[in-house]
Amino acid sequence: MIGSMSDSPLPLSILDLSPIRDDGDAGQSFRHSLSLAQHGEALGFRRYWLAEHHGMPGIASAATSTLLAYIGAGTRSIRIGAGGVMLPNHSPLVIAEQFGTLESLYPGRIDLGLGRAPGSDQRTSRALRRDLASDADQFPQDVLELMDFMSPEPRQSVLAVPGRGLQVPVWILGSSTFGAQLAAHLGLPYAFASHFAPQQLMPALRIYRETFKPSAQLAKPYAMAGFNIFAADDEAQAHLLASSWQQSFVNLRSGRPGRLPPPVAGYRERIGPSENMLLDSVLSCAAIGTRETVRAGLQEFVDRTGVQEVIVASGVYDHAARLRSYEIAAEAARDLRMPA
Repeated sequence: MIGSMSDSPLPLSILDLSPIRDDGDAGQSFRHSLSLAQHGEALGFRRYWLAEHHGMPGIASAATSTLLAYIGAGTRSIRIGAGGVMLPNHSPLVIAEQFGTLESLYPGRIDLGLGRAPGSDQRTSRALRRDLASDADQFPQDVLELMDFMSPEPRQSVLAVPGRGLQVPVWILGSSTFGAQLAAHLGLPYAFASHFAPQQLMPALRIYRETFKPSAQLAKPYAMAGFNIFAADDEAQAHLLASSWQQSFVNLRSGRPGRLPPPVAGYRERIGPSENMLLDSVLSCAAIGTRETVRAGLQEFVDRTGVQEVIVASGVYDHAARLRSYEIAAEAARDLRMPA
């Protein structure tokens, strides 16, 4: 166990990719996303984040800031943000203006998570940027430039309007130790993508905590990590629900990205050893089952990692079942406590 536990309840947040179902379209996905954000707000989830991806048939959240404006208009108090914006795809000024606009519309509710991955393949990246000159190696400098645009006294002569002076909280996202080093150096909160790439979670958290430098935004390290939850009122149903995401993940890693498929009974018995090993690895940060199973899984995850917040992904096909999965997650976390 890492450290001691405080008396504060464990904060849970929502990570949404606005999945497009086999029988649906992007419009349906957006309506489901708003419904999920409203549901999370009513349940007491701290944040609702959308992730930027491009050229993926099963993910509708490509225009992340545009979709966040829709989510913000339909909610009142839950923090909303990007988990994240893939900064190499954009100029820092454009993101400062977009998130300055969101902060102006929904003051005190906006988060800006930044990642250095493209969220797409090389051809799609080239289409987004027209060329690949602004590569991921420029990411630290781009982060600093973006933060400067949103500062009260920017050093640059170009102004972000809206954006200047709004100081939208910036997070660094990562699935390796690079993001941990950058977040620690800049004194920013850190979110690790352990819901799909858990392999370097513990080394990244250790580096982040050991090398953290306090900043104007953050006095001490604050880490959040992704966790998959597929919850239902009985174990068999939960495992059935999980099969949609499992199919989607295997298809993606096999070079066959597609829409979120309906659940299939006994899916893991139908696939080979290599696919099962892939799922075993990614599901090391997951809980599949009833409230009791989810509670035990969350407790073990928090004890092992010491993260101050957990952001929950739940790629369930049926929308009502997805809402129920998040509801069970909230119930399961009610008695858990965050690290001191």
